[in-house]
Amino acid sequence: MTEPAVELREITKRFPGVLANDEVDLTVERGSVHALLGENGAGKTTLMNVLYGLYEPTSGTVVVDGEERSFESPRDAIDAGVGMIHQHFMLVDTMTVAENITLGNEPRRLGGLAVDRARARSEVADLAAKYGFDVDPEATVADLSVGVQQRVEILKALYRGAEVLILDEPTAVLTPQEVEDLFAVLDELTAGGKTVIFITHKLGEAMTAADRITVLRDGKNVGNVAAGETTRERLAELMVGREVLLLDVDRPPSDYGGVVLDVTDLTVTDSRGVRAVDDVSFEIRAGEIFGIAGVDGNGQTELAEAVTGLCVPDDGTVTLDGEDVTDWSRRERIDAGMSYVPADRQDEGLVMAFDLVENGLLGNQHSEPFATRTRIDGELARDHAESLIEEYDVRPPNADAGAESDVGSIEFIHERLLSLRARGASILLVSSKLEEVQALSDRLGVVHDGRFVDTVDPDAVTEEELGLLMAGERPERETADATPTPEGAGTGDDGRSSGGRGAGGVGSGDGETGGGGRE
Repeated sequence: MTEPAVELREITKRFPGVLANDEVDLTVERGSVHALLGENGAGKTTLMNVLYGLYEPTSGTVVVDGEERSFESPRDAIDAGVGMIHQHFMLVDTMTVAENITLGNEPRRLGGLAVDRARARSEVADLAAKYGFDVDPEATVADLSVGVQQRVEILKALYRGAEVLILDEPTAVLTPQEVEDLFAVLDELTAGGKTVIFITHKLGEAMTAADRITVLRDGKNVGNVAAGETTRERLAELMVGREVLLLDVDRPPSDYGGVVLDVTDLTVTDSRGVRAVDDVSFEIRAGEIFGIAGVDGNGQTELAEAVTGLCVPDDGTVTLDGEDVTDWSRRERIDAGMSYVPADRQDEGLVMAFDLVENGLLGNQHSEPFATRTRIDGELARDHAESLIEEYDVRPPNADAGAESDVGSIEFIHERLLSLRARGASILLVSSKLEEVQALSDRLGVVHDGRFVDTVDPDAVTEEELGLLMAGERPERETADATPTPEGAGTGDDGRSSGGRGAGGVGSGDGETGGGGRE
């Protein structure tokens, strides 16, 4: 048996009030693809940040190529042959592929006084050819698709001598076709002797792309299995500690009410001066989940923020229950029944330094019955937080825990959304997880480059068709009309329908879901 490429022995990592990794053992065979699977908050990224030198372990041993290592920084890990490709790429858009890949390690000429650009281009071209990457060294990064940018990140790690590559949620920003291309890239890398560890919470891709799968739950290693000798059901049970239904979503027909949210010709310019949302229109009825599918960064965040009052659109209107709320503040929209669960829970949804009692009170800290003119009722605030912890299956179930330790159950959130739908709420659901958004949505708008490419029936459209739409292309055969539509109502490519009254919420996520509102 060959010596493992990586061994992590009894790795423990503590943060104040949180045990992120609890004596985790991990062995990764050389030349293999190893998936690190678990729910959000299970400790996957923390463990890989230890391997990459971003965190020092509280205790435990890191072994690379049979040698015990102590990494004080990513530079130490890189020098030891460990590279990491983050979910959000670290490339300079205005520079070329060759300039990005060699940045900080440029070949020199004239005794080191100048960068040898021709040699840099040649070395990058040779490296790309070695692994079968179709990448132009002279192309500007800003002009590349997301999938090609990801290959540039991989080449950058290889150029620095990486033998072990860590990929953090690598498919989150890719279309289905680009995901297939990535898996082919992983095959090329392992065929060339490289070792790949990829972090994921997606069961299907772990079973498709990996040789072995290690499952983390609550910071512990709860299972290590061969990908070809397990099932999705078994992996899901390991992930959550009980039997789960694996997106077997019971979405019964809904008795749709009238239009609750009406978005018309909405246009939004982002902080860079780029038009992020371009003339978007759609409607959502009471008792309906309207999903938005698209590769991250195509205007979904800006659209949700404009709808919920977190940013001011350049043009267009937002109407709630028949009333124009385009100029209303966020507080006014909350009072009118519009809730919002942001994709970035840490930066936008929570105050990480606050405990769960304080976070549970946010937005109501000046309102009765929690507050009077002079003080907050601490006992009532705690009771409120504890009721939320029980109702929403918050883990760990400790009101004094910091918000950074909060982990939600995806299965529970799905059930909650469908419960709200049954009660007549209207929900705008944004998710980069296609399987999830297809299963939960009644209609599905596909966004590319800030525009709606089409609105489709999620039960009729294929994954291949969705992938093409997400890339801005239309399938050769016309995509199915957006149904289900109640008698007397109609829909079109802008997601419109007709109808009458309700209330709702907006949810967005990166592989997760959110949403809500009141009837």
